[in-house]
Amino acid sequence: MTDKERFIEIYNKYIHREGADELLGWLNKSDMFTAPASTRFHLSVEGGLCQHSLHVYDRLIQLYEMEFGKIEESDPIMESIAISSLLHDLCKVNFYTVSLRNSKNEETGKWEKLPYYSVSEKLNYGGHGSKSVFLVERFMKLKIEEAIAINCHMGSWDIAPGDYSVGNAFSNCKLALLTHMADEFASFVDEV
Repeated sequence: MTDKERFIEIYNKYIHREGADELLGWLNKSDMFTAPASTRFHLSVEGGLCQHSLHVYDRLIQLYEMEFGKIEESDPIMESIAISSLLHDLCKVNFYTVSLRNSKNEETGKWEKLPYYSVSEKLNYGGHGSKSVFLVERFMKLKIEEAIAINCHMGSWDIAPGDYSVGNAFSNCKLALLTHMADEFASFVDEV
């Protein structure tokens, strides 16, 4: 099964609220399944965004079960886990472009044009998490805990010094804390 097939299978199995089909249709027309996860930090490869989202999903289930015990497939939390993990980085959809740069070939000593990913922002909307929440909510309504989890998934990477709002969110919303931790595990353990 490809990463795209697995993403869609999980999405269709757990996400059933109004607007979910339209959101998946938009994702299928976008570069969600071919985009990188970043330009240089993690999974800066074709399909990296989809792969990263799946890593976050797998880690979020592990962390949730460590904290709260085994989750049954019919448990309503599975929808929130699928939404928070699979859609946390929607801000990166249609966000990257392939550019070329000159690089010296070490074997031949000649300069070559090599492709690399660069940012090509088409929708300037707030920060990383808030843009993802905005994009999801163009199609379907998020529960408060899901919106907090997606908005705060970057943790202190996405806030100004002295801003304690994310810490407060983590204290009051365990899904947010666990989504952040799952994203960190995926980025710094699974994808190195």
